[in-house]
Amino acid sequence: MPRELFGPDHQFLPRAELLTFEEVARVVRVLAGLGVRKIRLTGGEPLVRRDVPDLIGMLAAVDGIDDLAMTTNASLLAPVAGDLRAAGLSRLTVSLDALDDDVFRTMSDTKLSVRHVLDGIAAAQDAGFRPIKVNAVVRRGVNEDQIVPLARYGRAHGLIVRFIEFMDVGTTNGWRMDEVVASADVIARIDAAHPVEPLDPNYTGEVAERWRYRDGTGEVGVISSVSQPFCSTCTRARLSAIGELYTCLFAGAGTDVRAWLRDPAVDDDALRERLAEVWMRRTDRYSELRTAETAARAGKVEMSYIGG
Repeated sequence: MPRELFGPDHQFLPRAELLTFEEVARVVRVLAGLGVRKIRLTGGEPLVRRDVPDLIGMLAAVDGIDDLAMTTNASLLAPVAGDLRAAGLSRLTVSLDALDDDVFRTMSDTKLSVRHVLDGIAAAQDAGFRPIKVNAVVRRGVNEDQIVPLARYGRAHGLIVRFIEFMDVGTTNGWRMDEVVASADVIARIDAAHPVEPLDPNYTGEVAERWRYRDGTGEVGVISSVSQPFCSTCTRARLSAIGELYTCLFAGAGTDVRAWLRDPAVDDDALRERLAEVWMRRTDRYSELRTAETAARAGKVEMSYIGG
């Protein structure tokens, strides 16, 4: 969340406008009946939500959900890692764009030290989260010199590091095509330091392209939304904190699910039909159609709002 837009005087939404944990669990329960098997808690930063282990426990109890994950910047992770695990969280992904403090602060727009993140990762491993994935966005001229150090850090600590092409999510990150480091270049840098070979996807529609180190010390991945779009196999929908359902990371608007949840006339069967209709009529292909003009358009939702 850019500091110039969300300073200390920013007025956040009243709690009544946010979905309750019970409402989130209801949506997940209905979606599980439509075949959803994976749920990810993301943000913004999910650990700023009070009592989030309670939500995890509710979602872990939903029949049909067999993979419950979280993406976090890990700045608040160390004290609660054990609670998250005990509540039923299956997996953790940590956002970490650099190991160098100055570069880390530039990429993350934070005053924190990278040590907070590394301590959070260590605490999560102690709590039993293995393997933890690390997501690193690569921006030319800013942190491409961190690619090999991050890969080596992952190799040394049993982490799966995934490098993500710099994307034009929202309108506040100053995206330019010439700042994108293509995934092929990322893999070439890693291969020159530690030879790798390709791995098959874990499942159809997996967004990360997987590679393993030839010496057997784990794997690394790349996510190529810019250079190799994967719209045709995308199976993800996103529910915002106030109940908007988005069918694309680059969408300009979502569907107001909160109104349905708070309408006594909409039972679970009706909610299921409406959610299915939203999904079936989607036509999102932003990454396949991306141009300099579409990338600069106003109105795209920010990643800090609906997550990656």
